Amino acid sequence: MSLQMVTVGNNIALIQPGFSLMHFDGQVFFFGQKGWPKRACPTGVFHFDVKHNHLKLKPAVFSKDSCYLPPLRYPAICTFKGSFESEQHQYIIHGGKTPNNELSDKIYVMSAVCKNNKRITFRCIEKDLVGDVPEARYGHSIDVVYSRGKSMGVLFGGRSYVPAAQRTTEKWNRVVDCLPHVFLVDFEFGCSTSYILPELQDGLSFHVSIARNDTIYILGGHSLANNIRPANLYRIRVDLPLGSPAVSCTVLSGGISVSSAILTQTSNDEFVIVGGYQLEDKKRMVCNIVSLEDNKIEIREMETPDWTPDIKHSKIWFGGNMGNGTIFLGIPGDNKQAVSETFYFYMLKCAEDDVNEDQKTFTNSQTSTEDTGDSTPFEDSEEFCFSAEAYSFDGDDEFDTYNEDDEEDESVTGYWITCCRTCDVDINTWVPFYSTELNKPAMIYCSHEDGHWVHAQCMDLAESTLIQLSEGSNKYYCNEHVAIARALQTPKRALPLKKPPLKSLRKKGPGKILTPAKKSFLRRLFN
Repeated sequence: MSLQMVTVGNNIALIQPGFSLMHFDGQVFFFGQKGWPKRACPTGVFHFDVKHNHLKLKPAVFSKDSCYLPPLRYPAICTFKGSFESEQHQYIIHGGKTPNNELSDKIYVMSAVCKNNKRITFRCIEKDLVGDVPEARYGHSIDVVYSRGKSMGVLFGGRSYVPAAQRTTEKWNRVVDCLPHVFLVDFEFGCSTSYILPELQDGLSFHVSIARNDTIYILGGHSLANNIRPANLYRIRVDLPLGSPAVSCTVLSGGISVSSAILTQTSNDEFVIVGGYQLEDKKRMVCNIVSLEDNKIEIREMETPDWTPDIKHSKIWFGGNMGNGTIFLGIPGDNKQAVSETFYFYMLKCAEDDVNEDQKTFTNSQTSTEDTGDSTPFEDSEEFCFSAEAYSFDGDDEFDTYNEDDEEDESVTGYWITCCRTCDVDINTWVPFYSTELNKPAMIYCSHEDGHWVHAQCMDLAESTLIQLSEGSNKYYCNEHVAIARALQTPKRALPLKKPPLKSLRKKGPGKILTPAKKSFLRRLFN
């Protein structure tokens, strides 16, 4: 094992505890920034490009038919293949925390649809579930099992807020363990079924899950109710016959006490567990090898890397699996320094670089770390955040660059726009006005003078009106400037007078015949 420090070019503030890493076509992508995405990268997904121990974040691109994907922290993420033999895979994203500290109960399917000039275009689709729908949660796991030529998602654990009817002012956002139910999710038909297994007595969060064929192994985890990290090891087996699925659970020996650990795959049958916590005031510095052979699991300690003094003495650490047996680690900087708090990042290589794509797609580890705001005093110390540098990515030409100079001061303007004097949008709780913000934006551009952006809800625009104005090429003026715009409008062109035929000029009745002189005068008048 080798440990190397990584430098971040800029926008280091995007990398906060709770992020996730995904792998597509040999590339790593970052998901789950803290805060709503900016206009320069409306999706909140970045290409995680590390070269010569230097990290660059490059905004990813989504197709026009994608749904809005909010930046979710501490979600459950796993890979999914249509069939066991399929080479292409998708990512399933469920739950997680939004930047408003609300919990999501939605499930998204993210796939790569196009690759041109080393740039991958993604498509994100929101899946609707029926049946026993899992409640909104975070810190849980979701995996995919394959049995008898069919596949099924398995969701377990996590934390959720106290039901609204039981909340009090003092403990409005209090979190509790989710019930220890196992949910089977059919991604094709959107059906979800809950199972109660007697072997699972406690709701566990931030555990480690490993999926292999029709079996899932659950290791460790943290129970809020008892404030313990039991050394449990569960084997959940799912059989998918033509009828109803059969779900069974077996308690195995040889488990480990750990929470918030990171899992990476080093070979077809071996995984490595790194990091996490074994007590509320003690990080777990031991690494373990997990071997799966002949439907058996074996966990043993391995030689630990040469941890730096900063890593040894830091209170928290977090990270994610980069694939190829490599783990990305982050620790908080020295708070005693005069500069703003920051994070230091490392890459820990647990294996050689010969792990192929098929191997690493089976690695389904948890989210990067336990929540730093809802659990124990040690793991839930204040969340570290800091200002990003004010210079842009110097990315390659084939990628769009993210320039923080494009963003206005959010503390003054609120979500990078000034809007109007009567704007009542709270900058701390702003959410997209429309759920599909990617192709139905909740803002519109006023063309007055240099132009400015306004909220659709402040302008009292219906969604259909907003779409019509956004798709057209005509200029739009907000409520404050629409009177000025009308004064500047060019007067409408007057329609030419129609020439009536001469026969209509003759009135019926005696004495009403026009004289030749009157006819000549009328001809000159209308010609």
